[in-house]
Amino acid sequence: MIDPAETAAAHETLDPTDLEGLRTLAHRMVDDAFDDLARLPERPVWRPMPEDLAPRFETPAPRTGVGAEAAYGQYRSQVVPYLMGNDHPRFWGWYVGNGTMVGALGAFLAAASNPNLGGGNHAAVRVEQQVLRWCAELLGFPLDAGGLMVGGASMANLVGWTVARHVHAGVDVRAEGIAAIPEPLVAYASVEVHSCHQRSAELLGLGAHALRLIPTDDAYRIDLAALRRAVHEDRAAGRKPFLVIGNAGTINTGAIDDLDAIADLCAEERLRFHVDGAIGAMIGLAPALAPLLRGIERADSIALDLHKWMHVPFEAGLVLVRDAAAQRATFETSPAYLAHAPRGLAGGATWLTDFGLETSRDFKALKVWLSWMDRGVDAYGRMMQRNVDQAHHLAARVEREPLLELMAPVGLDIVCFRVHPEGWSEERLDALNRELLMRVHESGVAVPSYTTLDGKYCLRVAIGNHRSTFEDFDVFVDALLKMADEVEA
Repeated sequence: MIDPAETAAAHETLDPTDLEGLRTLAHRMVDDAFDDLARLPERPVWRPMPEDLAPRFETPAPRTGVGAEAAYGQYRSQVVPYLMGNDHPRFWGWYVGNGTMVGALGAFLAAASNPNLGGGNHAAVRVEQQVLRWCAELLGFPLDAGGLMVGGASMANLVGWTVARHVHAGVDVRAEGIAAIPEPLVAYASVEVHSCHQRSAELLGLGAHALRLIPTDDAYRIDLAALRRAVHEDRAAGRKPFLVIGNAGTINTGAIDDLDAIADLCAEERLRFHVDGAIGAMIGLAPALAPLLRGIERADSIALDLHKWMHVPFEAGLVLVRDAAAQRATFETSPAYLAHAPRGLAGGATWLTDFGLETSRDFKALKVWLSWMDRGVDAYGRMMQRNVDQAHHLAARVEREPLLELMAPVGLDIVCFRVHPEGWSEERLDALNRELLMRVHESGVAVPSYTTLDGKYCLRVAIGNHRSTFEDFDVFVDALLKMADEVEA
């Protein structure tokens, strides 16, 4: 006799037992998300999680479920009110994009169909390849360049580093390892370069000292004369210069290196040229800003973060490599279980897993594809130009206020400043500005972040926000000045 319990178990899936009930809940989720979007300006940018709520996130894994309805209820009450807040018009912390609803729907559709983008002959691969070609077109790169979508610019930069090491090692580094490299490899970037480049040097076995940090000029751009001297010094000392990283928007101030001059130097010195364009690679979409990027089209590789100023929901990094064959040679492996076939699903001329580290890859490209098809890329250029104009609006307000001090030239859309009462020591100024940053966050009025420039702590406002209005910056400054008066008193 067949046990009914065993029969039920044999037919169990993870699909909903009540399909219509889940459909109704899904519609409510979408409605709630759109209602939240409509009410964004009314709520605090950020609020801390109450201490009595935190223990609820320390409970054991559920052995039996509570159902989607109850789980969603907990999400609404325990998670939504205490999220990061980067969807809000007055979020300017670190460098975090807002996302868009069309992009969010693209992420849902990608997850609902759930294809693996490692390879194979299916439409999702074609979508990613089209997004890569669009980016190559917009940056003046060859349309047959190599490339890959990845989690973010940290991974995109690692891919650029890895291809550069493969090309310049002087040995088959994949087969023999870094110990076989005859001369120590050295890469160069300004002191303003993102810390992920140090991690790349470390992960590739070259060591942190393989990244030589070059001083900058008064506008925080790499000092080209110092760069050239460093290359010559390293060659004379028996080291092998192989890579220069140019910044298309530094993380601290948004400065853009002279990319054309770096390209000239790399051509003269036979070095590979990589551009970290996590912040500013796409500013060519704003016609007035495009000249700042002159020379980016000459790079050997470019890293982008489409989830920053292009507002694709996380994660949406992308790397372009001029020489697709070099990228493939850096990563390709051919195990029997991933052998390409002439026809069928295992066909397809390009398997994306041959161009990077991951074999299992999600369908990141769909949210990019839908977003850009929806609004067109020129709309993003208009948002960028407005953010740059807002940065100058904020800087002008800072310079009009006697209590505020601008700490660096405005680079693209980043403004660094501090509250500076007359006669205060640097130690007291640092303490004051740290306290004010926390008070601003806790008030919910805005989220700037912070950095240290020339040893001085300051507030950093990174305006990669398509929802910000000019009035938002005045609201922020008014609140900051009021808090400063309270702290001084």
